[in-house]
Amino acid sequence: MTEKDCGHHVEDERHNLQRRLITALIAFVTLILFTILLIFLILRPTKPHFILQDATVYAFNTSTPFNFLTTNIQITIASRNPNDKIGIYYDRLDVYATYRGQQVTLPTLMPQTYQGHKDVSIWSPFVYGNNVPIAPYLGNEISQDIIFGTILLNVRIDARVRWKVGNFISSKYHLYVNCPAYVGIGGKFIGNSVVVGKYQLVQNCHVDV
Repeated sequence: MTEKDCGHHVEDERHNLQRRLITALIAFVTLILFTILLIFLILRPTKPHFILQDATVYAFNTSTPFNFLTTNIQITIASRNPNDKIGIYYDRLDVYATYRGQQVTLPTLMPQTYQGHKDVSIWSPFVYGNNVPIAPYLGNEISQDIIFGTILLNVRIDARVRWKVGNFISSKYHLYVNCPAYVGIGGKFIGNSVVVGKYQLVQNCHVDV
């Protein structure tokens, strides 16, 4: 065998060794990811449960000619992690209110938190909006609702969460939470509505991923 042939042989051996190492590394990483995925599927993480516990309206006023709305509402929201072996990181929680499909408050950023197994977290943020432009027909709807003494608001949460299984932490998931609530205004109480500072409601929320 010539010196040139020996050089090619050594080079081929080196390439083969590199390929084997890369193949082994890929197989090892794939095995780890598959194991984590298998554990994740076996544990079957359940979405957190949200409950709207209280809503207090301090302001809900339209300005002439009913194209602007000013609101100031304090809400109390509880979240429960129903999982036995999975924790939840709440990386971002934006809460706001909508009326008949239109957002009528600015989003309020709630504090980040980690929720352990079966833990409950409670937030009591204010959501508000000053002279928020609204569709003209909504001004008339609001006036009618104020006369009847109750309004239907939807408290919504736009959340980013991560699941924690042992030492494994998942990538971020998007949660959409919708809490409908009949809120009493003008000193009148109807059904499960809330009159300012006097009554409390417990309203289950709908959660989508």
